[in-house]
Amino acid sequence: MVVGEAGLAVGLCFGRRRGTMEEGEGVCILSLKSGDWWFGEQQQQPAAAAEAEAHSHREISLTKRHRDSVTQKATTFMGLGMLASRVIRPTASNLSRLSSLHFIRPIVSTPEASSAQSQPQSDPTPDPPPPSPRPPVAGARVHFPNPEDAIEVFVDGYSVKVPKGMTVLQACEIAGVDIPRFCYHSRLSIAGNCRMCLVEVEKTPKPVASCAMPALPGMKIKTDTPLAKKAREGVMEFLLMNHPLDCPICDQGGECDLQDQSMAFGSDRGRFTEVKRAVVDKNLGPLVKTVMTRCIQCTRCVRFATEVAGVQDLGMLGRGSGEEIGTYVEKLMTSELSGNVIDICPVGALTSKPFAFKARNWELKGTESIDVTDAVGSNIRIDSRGPEVLRILPRLNEDINEEWISDKTRFCYDGLKRQRLNDPMIRGADGRFKTVSWRDALVVVAEVVLQVKPGEIVGIAGQLSDAESMMALKDFLNRMGSNNVWCEGNGLNPDADLRSGYIMNSGIAGLEKADVFLLVGTQPRVEAAMVNARIRKTVRGNQAKVGYIGPATDLNYDHQHLGTGPKTLIELAEGRHPFCSALANAKNPAIIVGAGLFEREDKDAIFSVVETIAKNAKVVRPDWNGFNVLLLKAAQAAALDLGLVPESANSIESAKFVYLMGADDVNMEKVPSDAFVVYQGHHGDQSVYRANIILPAAAFSEKEGIYENTEGCSQQTLPAVPTVGDARDDWKIIRALSEVAGVRLPYDSLGAIRARIRTVAPNLLNMDEREPATFSASLKPDCSHKMSLTDFRPAIDNFYMTDSITRASKIMAQCSATLLKK
Repeated sequence: MVVGEAGLAVGLCFGRRRGTMEEGEGVCILSLKSGDWWFGEQQQQPAAAAEAEAHSHREISLTKRHRDSVTQKATTFMGLGMLASRVIRPTASNLSRLSSLHFIRPIVSTPEASSAQSQPQSDPTPDPPPPSPRPPVAGARVHFPNPEDAIEVFVDGYSVKVPKGMTVLQACEIAGVDIPRFCYHSRLSIAGNCRMCLVEVEKTPKPVASCAMPALPGMKIKTDTPLAKKAREGVMEFLLMNHPLDCPICDQGGECDLQDQSMAFGSDRGRFTEVKRAVVDKNLGPLVKTVMTRCIQCTRCVRFATEVAGVQDLGMLGRGSGEEIGTYVEKLMTSELSGNVIDICPVGALTSKPFAFKARNWELKGTESIDVTDAVGSNIRIDSRGPEVLRILPRLNEDINEEWISDKTRFCYDGLKRQRLNDPMIRGADGRFKTVSWRDALVVVAEVVLQVKPGEIVGIAGQLSDAESMMALKDFLNRMGSNNVWCEGNGLNPDADLRSGYIMNSGIAGLEKADVFLLVGTQPRVEAAMVNARIRKTVRGNQAKVGYIGPATDLNYDHQHLGTGPKTLIELAEGRHPFCSALANAKNPAIIVGAGLFEREDKDAIFSVVETIAKNAKVVRPDWNGFNVLLLKAAQAAALDLGLVPESANSIESAKFVYLMGADDVNMEKVPSDAFVVYQGHHGDQSVYRANIILPAAAFSEKEGIYENTEGCSQQTLPAVPTVGDARDDWKIIRALSEVAGVRLPYDSLGAIRARIRTVAPNLLNMDEREPATFSASLKPDCSHKMSLTDFRPAIDNFYMTDSITRASKIMAQCSATLLKK
């Protein structure tokens, strides 16, 4: 070793190469000032020179500072060699080593370089296999309208193809990576204000909000890096800065997004010690409870109210730490969809007021079922504890209700435990009911029905009846010799010959393809709230035009009020109305006729005029059927499919035996005073006061039954709670009565009665499938009836009370009293 004047020591170095077990020798240069080492290897042999040159960029890492210093020190290398030769006697071998230096490099220890250098030259390291694809989050599916628009992005090393216009967050979901979020919702506009969805993208200086960043071709997204984790921890720390520690008393506990994500992505400590802010609670009505101190300003509720519900009730007020959600003025939230803000709120700021402090979610048993309060057939989940239904939540169904439900569907459940019929009862001579056994009640009914003429027997199915019970009722009355059986809501002279005349032929989801709507005698906002939400979605997204014929109403979207009655229909049919041009120029026009017209005597003439309008506007084509009928009751479609059509329109006025199966909207003034009335149902509603015998039945939440919605899709309810008292399923009661009456029906089980339904209406057994109509209304004969010019009337006066369950609900009574005040 030789020390020179420049502060460098030069010497021969024998030993192992950097980071390897390979022996070698060379010249070492040591800086006495900085302590850096440089090692100069001997000249490579010609055969290995090419390999060393190829590996030079990979194995040797010199910073710019090192490169500059090496250049300066290499220029003085000859002088250093001369200095060394004065101390050490030069030998041929030493001179050969000094003259054969190939390059000079710093001695560093890099695991990657050492592992690559330690591999034998004859056995190169094989490339790692590409990672296998992961399943998408929540079964997400991607549709490519145009395969040429597909772009490729990389999520944590996984290659994913997504359509143009997708966000980074959606691309991550398709790649199987669940990105945390608070403000983002797939059915609402993008706000990008919670910043919880931050991810790292190559060649970007800082993390980006994945919900608002569009995916670009070749983008490399990293979701699990230290930078992304630190960013999420920081965001969570800010969110928890003012959030109160209410988890033990919060109704959202156990199903709170803030709880879950703070555990998964938050830090283990916070640095804020200041006093938390407090916000005054808002009064949004009898359904939604507010604790606004818990709000994190994600604005989901504001966007839902504005975009989906169509009401301008909620907004963001203030700035900075004084920012809060509230109503612009002191008013209630008047939307029929207001309860959905409870589901979309990620924290406990908006919760269910009737469900407050009732139960925790892990105490409840969830049962998938169907809503029967209207004809939409929304998919719901009934949460119960023991024998009591505690809440109703929506289930996802893209074809029917998406993930929303109406307030009537969500909050009518308390009516299932009020005014229930528990035991069979017979009205005595004093006019009071007394409890009897099932045997005694059925014997009395059988004795009376056998003494009445077949033409004087009438059966009416209620609006909540399932297909099995209506099939049993029709078979029983037919065996007794009567054909006078129908379902309430269908009128006394329904037309059940062509299915296209009483179902929604385009389907609920198919309404999104329409560009012009003509609403005839229907108010979808109160008759079918989910159909109205679908129409509003189409109006906002496709700028569809809406023409409305009927009494003045608020349809929460832009529409033209064309008229109030049949006179406007005649003008449209003759082409004299200005709206005819909109129908003629439309690509997919849709006509929606309200089922409230079924109760009019001139309904056949009205439908004939509407079919003329549809023919002129080419509403029905091979590729599009826009002629729709919006039903009101859950049992109407199945009743018409099963053929519940009365033989005589005036049969109830001459009836001596009336069998009411849950029918409460029948005009009992038409029933003769000497007629024997049997009421079979689950609530003591309007028809009970006229009944001679009461037979308790099971509600929809206590039985398994098939319901067909307004678009012709069959679905079934499942029992969530046990029956009340001594109640039985409707079809079982009729089956037992038929045996006592001596006309035994040939089915003893649910499977057997469904086999009977298959012979009458096999489409009812195709669960969760919409059965389109085979024949169009063009096959109907011309109508000779004269149309009345009487204006159309609203089919529903009170949205919150339409059947025996909602009329028994205390919550619905509060809504009627507070939200329907003029």
